[in-house]
Amino acid sequence: MLPQQKKMPVVQPPLVRHVPCDVATISAILEFDSSIAEDLGGDMFIRREIADLIEEIRKQFPVILITGPRQVGKTTVLRENFPDYNYVSLDDSEARNLAQRDPMLFLKTHRHPLIIDEVQYAPELFVGIKMIVDEKRENGLFLLTGSQKFRLMRGVSESMAGRVAILDMLGLSNAEILGRKSQIFDPENIDFSYKDSENAGEIYTKIWKGSFPAFYRDVGSNWSVFFRSYVSTYLERDIRDLMRVSDERTFLLFLTFLASRTGQLLNMAEVAREVGIDNKTAKSWLSIIETTGLVHLLYPYYKNVTKRLIKTPKLYFLDTGLACYLAKINSPEILEASYLNGAMFETYVFCELLKSFWNRGRDATFCFYRDRDMKEIDLLMEQNGVLYPIEIKKTAMPSRTATKNFSVLEKIGAKVGQGAVICLVNSPIPISETVIAVPIGAI
Repeated sequence: MLPQQKKMPVVQPPLVRHVPCDVATISAILEFDSSIAEDLGGDMFIRREIADLIEEIRKQFPVILITGPRQVGKTTVLRENFPDYNYVSLDDSEARNLAQRDPMLFLKTHRHPLIIDEVQYAPELFVGIKMIVDEKRENGLFLLTGSQKFRLMRGVSESMAGRVAILDMLGLSNAEILGRKSQIFDPENIDFSYKDSENAGEIYTKIWKGSFPAFYRDVGSNWSVFFRSYVSTYLERDIRDLMRVSDERTFLLFLTFLASRTGQLLNMAEVAREVGIDNKTAKSWLSIIETTGLVHLLYPYYKNVTKRLIKTPKLYFLDTGLACYLAKINSPEILEASYLNGAMFETYVFCELLKSFWNRGRDATFCFYRDRDMKEIDLLMEQNGVLYPIEIKKTAMPSRTATKNFSVLEKIGAKVGQGAVICLVNSPIPISETVIAVPIGAI
């Protein structure tokens, strides 16, 4: 990883247009938070781990497409780390109209190497990009971002097969916030010298705050104003563009209901009934929020992979701050005392594990276990034919009872590796010969 260094923040003109509110609200969003600056030692540049992956892949592919939810830093990571590239955003109506009307003229006007932001607004560009790539036969010609994955995939699969590397990006990881290098979580190689200095209150503050870079960079954000604006922008930009929602209030209720179910089994019939929509609509809306990067569905373990996809999944919001906002949890203290504290804790841990894989371009082969006898294991990590069982507990004193269901894996004939309980201990502690308690900060 390149050493951290101070850089001047990149000014992004489209920022204000992303926030449909008045001047006073925008001022609140951009209000500087000196406590954040102090926590970060005065260094406002946060090195994103995915930047090293982009640099590596840029030498192997002519096009890189970075997908992920809005405001996770896709544009910033490209502009800060690749300043020699030209830049254009299709949030700009003139640029978007030209790209849609005359893709080749657009690509002549904006010369490569080129960063194209929000490329999903003009899938017509992919044919032109393909022609340039095939003519030049060079790597690193185009860096693309998009926040509407499934629309992008159609254009990519039709025009760019074999020419594009697709990377998923989420908000800041805990390691990025703390300015340290992380590793893909490996239960077989736990660093027993690790010491976690954060207490439960500090961890719940991070969970409540979420992982959007706006809270941790050179500007602070009013939490409620930020998320209210984020949800409004999401409804106006993504939902209206992708589907016809006749009643946005009902769709917002749908989001709110799902947020209160994060980290839990997803019963779509219950969701549809409580929100007042039919099952078909509920499934359609779920597909939309999954493909726009707000949630992740985790499926149960079966040796037959196809069978997994038809079973009831668990749902995780990919930003705990957004989940707290939608669930109307207005402070870290309320979160820690609420009935959702365990589910939000599990969601936070799951997201951290996911980021450790995605930031290195690795597939996160996660699932969970649940059988007819109601025996459950929060998370299974599959690596090279081995299952690594993981429990996620908000306790500082885990016992063997937390791992009582791990033994069922051997009974079903699975090859089982080192188990782990990710929890609030301050340093790794063996629970048994095959299970280790791991601090949440070590993942």
